[in-house]
Amino acid sequence: MKSTKVTFSNKENHTISAKLELPIDNKPKAYAIFAHCFTCSKNLSAVVNISRALAQHGFGVLRFDFTGLGESEGEFSDTNFTTNTTDLIAAYAFLETNYKAPALVIGHSLGGAAVLSAAHNFKAAKGIVTIGAPYDPAHLKKLFKIKSELIENEGEATVNIGGRPFKIKKQLIDDLEEVSKDESINKLNKSLLIFHSPQDQVVDISNAKEIYLVARHPKSFISLDKADHLLSDKFDSTYVGNTIAAWAERYVDAETTNELNTDLQAVVMTGEQGYTTEIKAAGHSLIADEPESVGGLNLGPNPYDLLISSLGACTSMTLRMYADRKNIDLKEVKVHLKHEKVHSADCSSCETKPGSIDQIERYIELTGNLSEEEKAKLLEIADKCPVHRTLHNEIVVKTRLM
Repeated sequence: MKSTKVTFSNKENHTISAKLELPIDNKPKAYAIFAHCFTCSKNLSAVVNISRALAQHGFGVLRFDFTGLGESEGEFSDTNFTTNTTDLIAAYAFLETNYKAPALVIGHSLGGAAVLSAAHNFKAAKGIVTIGAPYDPAHLKKLFKIKSELIENEGEATVNIGGRPFKIKKQLIDDLEEVSKDESINKLNKSLLIFHSPQDQVVDISNAKEIYLVARHPKSFISLDKADHLLSDKFDSTYVGNTIAAWAERYVDAETTNELNTDLQAVVMTGEQGYTTEIKAAGHSLIADEPESVGGLNLGPNPYDLLISSLGACTSMTLRMYADRKNIDLKEVKVHLKHEKVHSADCSSCETKPGSIDQIERYIELTGNLSEEEKAKLLEIADKCPVHRTLHNEIVVKTRLM
């Protein structure tokens, strides 16, 4: 995935730091904004995983730091719920002016509440997504309960949140209490997707129920069973990103293109961190990766898995075509494959010099009313599939800088 650092100015003229995740061809079918949780940042693992999952599905995603957090300018202690919503509006304006108005606006925790509150400003947005969001932003006050009296009397206090100290001023609490929640949710006039975990210890799932009941259709709820509030498990955040992409297909008018930034058949990109690799071939997106045991994230098959999968796909397609032409009652083909390095001495049919060779084991499972003669012929045809023949031919790979 391609991640580009960008900045924009908010209402107070502070520079807001952001990252723009783009699909491999730099041609998003639609744009989205991600608003992170209270005191978090755009680089929280869940934010990154969700944004990159969406980029893999062809979305451009802007994830940014609210004022005074992460790499954005300003003092966090001077911010409140209202400044969060104005930062969101500034992010929307940035995309609308420099790229295209976002079709999706996504918010996590208090970021989700801010998205709901500011949604009427997002004229072109078709979908709103909340993740572990409070129904009432004033719910946040429970984080300061232990220091509430000090904040009330002194006007401010330092509060430990997530193991880090933050100065909280009374104006933040006053601002939270003034938010009109019901009206903004009821008049959303956009498709709404709500994610929440029954095990959320920070924002109880009853908040999702309240949001769902007040909102009008179309609205959807998805339970994130066993997930924590921050979606710390990679599986949970990646699941959310993939699910948003699937849900959005129903509501977002996506721009589709099969064109690559090259006249070649496929383009493959690996970013600056890790081995997760995005592939686009004939307009279709795929992911390759390495297992965690060798430093990957295991988000997709490794290159050899893809290689033998290509052979398997070609084999089953070839058998399907042959059976159709010969009116053979073939109901289903399954091809099971395994790749490994073996010593050439263990291969009686190999002409390779002594040493290790690549060996692919292919097991073909045929279902249908087939005679023994038909099964034997299909097995023979399997060796004639184009990819099989390519692997047995001499292959020349010409490599040069582009």
